[in-house]
Amino acid sequence: MNRILGIELRRSAALGAALLIAVAGAIVLHATAGRWSTGWMALAMTQREYLAVLSPLAMAAGAWQSYREHRANVAELLAAVPRPRPQRVVPILATTALAVLVAYLVTLLAAAPRIADTARYLPPAAFFVVAVGLVAMIASVWLGLAVGRLVPALATAPALAVIGFALLIIGPHALPDGGFTAAFSPAMGMSMFSDYDTVDGGVSAAQALWMAAVAVAGVVLFVVQNRKFAFAALLPLAIGATATALVVPTGDAYDQGTLDPVAQELVCTDDTPRVCVSRAHEGLLPEVTPKARHALELLTKTSIVEAHEDTSTFSPPTSPRSRADTALMSITVDKHGHLAHPGRLEPTLLTGAFTGPLSCGDNRNFTVATAAAHWLLDREPTAGPEGLEFDDPDAVKLWKGLQALPRAEAEARVIAVYQAAQKCQDTTDLLSRGAR
Repeated sequence: MNRILGIELRRSAALGAALLIAVAGAIVLHATAGRWSTGWMALAMTQREYLAVLSPLAMAAGAWQSYREHRANVAELLAAVPRPRPQRVVPILATTALAVLVAYLVTLLAAAPRIADTARYLPPAAFFVVAVGLVAMIASVWLGLAVGRLVPALATAPALAVIGFALLIIGPHALPDGGFTAAFSPAMGMSMFSDYDTVDGGVSAAQALWMAAVAVAGVVLFVVQNRKFAFAALLPLAIGATATALVVPTGDAYDQGTLDPVAQELVCTDDTPRVCVSRAHEGLLPEVTPKARHALELLTKTSIVEAHEDTSTFSPPTSPRSRADTALMSITVDKHGHLAHPGRLEPTLLTGAFTGPLSCGDNRNFTVATAAAHWLLDREPTAGPEGLEFDDPDAVKLWKGLQALPRAEAEARVIAVYQAAQKCQDTTDLLSRGAR
């Protein structure tokens, strides 16, 4: 059997297809490294989202293989050999499946070194996300074989690639992202809205069932000799659709499964003052700790003694419990997996301390907080990669006013801002009019 597969690999388009898919996948992933550099789960999900590119290529490869055999009259030649049809079709099914499997894994392995030194958290769900992608690639290439056999024309392969690409790109935007629709497209539900996103096990199971049904349907269409029996391919699709609908979570169950609570758990330093980051960002703790501790040293006259990562999310909405002794800091990751804009960490941590708890809502004055934070840092609020994300002339004006005051008076005003912010009181005039 190994000898047969070796011959099939050499004579077929499988190796060329694998090379094309692997190169295309590696280029797409490396070109968008900022989307998945936060960790292994983000990488697995982003690669699944790019099935919109890889799957059409696999379908085109399958269709091209069928067209080559049709053009070379291989089918007629093999039909004259007294061998069971399964023995004739199994090698091509096996080699094409092996080619796309290897290509998909090579794409993943080509991206892995970029984050290998910082990615620490590897959830089991990531393996299921990759496994579903592998099943989807097999289904794609076998479907391409079937379509190429039914429509053996030179234009079939490129047309199938274009149609598949269009459907997989437009589909996620035309249909709601959740539940049933996510189950029937392996590229849907993979968009990352936070660094703690995941894929529910029920969604992965449903997607795997549907992709397996598509793969079986492709095999049926590829092996049937009489086209009258092509409708038999509807049977595995019907069974797969039913099983998928029964397994996939919907509504609140789907929404709750999009966040990984383990990834949001805090991992802290052993010594004090404690600095904590989420498990998803555990590899960044050595980079974050010295900067966070420097910011904590500037807050010694407040009640803050610890710094924790702000693990808030928007969809679904979650936020850490507010604590008077803890300052929250936002952590972003660059395209290499390291701390992005490290110069912003201290200002944002201090600014958060002077804006008060999240529960204060609209009563949080970010301009005043920014001026107070930068006075402690002895750094003018400026916009740029290592400064503010936008210009804030009012914050600069307040900061300059503090710089002109005696240090004791300026410090008293800054402390007054902190105390008022913790009580959700208005801080608008505290820096310009003096401590109350």
